[in-house]
Amino acid sequence: MTDRRFFPGNARVVLAGTPGAAAGAKEVAGTPGTVAVPYAELLASPGGARDRQLLFGDAFNVLEEGEGWLFGQSGKDGYVGYLAAGTLGAPVAPTHFVAQRSTHAYAAPDVKAADLRPLSFGSPLRVVTEERKYFELADGSFIPKTHLRPLDQPFRDMVTVAQVFFGAPYLWGGNTAWGLDCSALVQIAVMATGNACPPDSDVQATGLGDEIALDAPVERGDLFFWAGHVAIAVDGETLIHANAHHMAVAYEPLAAALARIEAQEGAGVTVRRRL
Repeated sequence: MTDRRFFPGNARVVLAGTPGAAAGAKEVAGTPGTVAVPYAELLASPGGARDRQLLFGDAFNVLEEGEGWLFGQSGKDGYVGYLAAGTLGAPVAPTHFVAQRSTHAYAAPDVKAADLRPLSFGSPLRVVTEERKYFELADGSFIPKTHLRPLDQPFRDMVTVAQVFFGAPYLWGGNTAWGLDCSALVQIAVMATGNACPPDSDVQATGLGDEIALDAPVERGDLFFWAGHVAIAVDGETLIHANAHHMAVAYEPLAAALARIEAQEGAGVTVRRRL
């Protein structure tokens, strides 16, 4: 069965060359764009449930536009869905990414200048020039230099990145500093190290890193999967995860988390993986 989350097509259009298209669906190449708002809701259907969020600067290939909605595919991880019209701008080739939990784009290279928009960790940006303490972006706004990192200088430790989000609120389908879920924390942390990462925990559980034994000694960065949930090992005794129990990104003793989740869900860890 085709997974609608990653199949670039609907009953009317399909990305050219994609097998399994609906009968009569028109093949299209799509129109590339870039998210031009702090974040955009990627929905399962027009006006429907949120699947994920795309960040300012994320690439999106529009396959169909109509009635106030853009249907297409995220360039970051292949997720397919609908964005509200007006959320995209022209394609921009990024050079840097936001490397702080959040930052602001300013109207001028001055701490007292008007802030134009908030930006979340991981937002890909194109730097065109630099001032003494600021980078100028392609749209003429300015970001503090200390808040950006070149794309070719990723972080080395995914756990360090995950810890940046300690205390951030839990939000189902969220992908930003203002709200994120368990799989988003993993994706953000892994992608910040320069590696690809699927967006949802069920896909991460089958295709991210290598599977290891459930009773293997715990190493920093190990991933623990339950049905519908994932957590990251900080060390042999502690997990960090975005979870609805704490409604935040929280640290939790490994033994306590294993017992709590098994009691709550009626099942224990299903898979462990190591990058």
